[in-house]
Amino acid sequence: MEGLEDRSSKMIRDCIQFQGYIPGKSIDEVKKKYGLKRVVKLASNENPYGASPKAIEILKNFKDLHLYPDPSYEELKQRISEYTGWEFERIVIGAGSDGILETLFRILIERGDEVVIPIPTFPYYHTLTRISCGREVLVKRGRDFRIESDITNAITEKTKLILICNPNNPTGNDEREETIREIVESTKAIVFIDEAYIEFADSRFDIDEENVIIARTFSKAFGLANLRIGYARLPSWLIKYYKAASTPFPISTIAEKVAIASLEDINWMKSCVKKIKSERERLYKEMSKIVKVYPSQANFLFFETGIDSSLVTEELMKRGVIVRDCKNFIGCKNNIRVSVGKPEDNDLFLECLRDVYDSIDGNSGMW
Repeated sequence: MEGLEDRSSKMIRDCIQFQGYIPGKSIDEVKKKYGLKRVVKLASNENPYGASPKAIEILKNFKDLHLYPDPSYEELKQRISEYTGWEFERIVIGAGSDGILETLFRILIERGDEVVIPIPTFPYYHTLTRISCGREVLVKRGRDFRIESDITNAITEKTKLILICNPNNPTGNDEREETIREIVESTKAIVFIDEAYIEFADSRFDIDEENVIIARTFSKAFGLANLRIGYARLPSWLIKYYKAASTPFPISTIAEKVAIASLEDINWMKSCVKKIKSERERLYKEMSKIVKVYPSQANFLFFETGIDSSLVTEELMKRGVIVRDCKNFIGCKNNIRVSVGKPEDNDLFLECLRDVYDSIDGNSGMW
């Protein structure tokens, strides 16, 4: 009788040979493992203040769970158009910006097509490229993790897609407008600009060309990570292909109505962003006294541990703080990403980080 491994080798496409996305540990899991009463999670770049009260009220009162959504999402797209200044007709909705990117990969990438990825960056870009049988072209970032203009040397006739996260996850840096424009003008390939963290940036730019897609999400600044609501502006010529390849109902009616309520209560989001940015700067200053930490335009900070990052991550968990070990991010070594939480959560992180490094010094750099 044929074994499961033999069957999978025949059934599964040969390009799907990789490690899947590895999520961080949950609060309950860490509490149970280490017998802790208080644990804070600073690993997933969530808005610690949550969604708008108006959005939560919509969620509480929704009744029509038995009905399918209206797939046009016209009201949501109209509100997004007003918020962004984008043309209504060119806005598409997806299950997070990840869902939008998945649909684009279905449309664009065939076996052997090249996808240019500046590293380090969001790991799911690598997963989608590999699962689509595309070829990754990895380009190392320059000083302060910004993309340099020599990235254009990596673009060939086989390049179909260039993935740019701005601000970048996990490093937190923003990109120079002139560099991105140079990339866009150097190729006919699609330049996908992932602006999941744009609300936290001090400045932004808008490049609108026939080969540019800009994607955003309600997961971060708007505090709606659990509902998976993403949106993007596509070139007009791509819209019909996107609609044909997208799932029929990418988000629920609940999600649509909550997103609309969030846009109607924009001041809530802005107040959250203001508090997070203030804490980001305080956290940066205090962390700089302990480790090498990089400036950020997102809602997280990226730092070098100087030793094995998995050990630092584990020691922080033992003390009740969950952070993101970036060792498995392509292009990272011993780096950690920490989300900006509420002041009391950030205080606990700083206290634990100091304690971890004090314990290192007390043991001659070894645990």
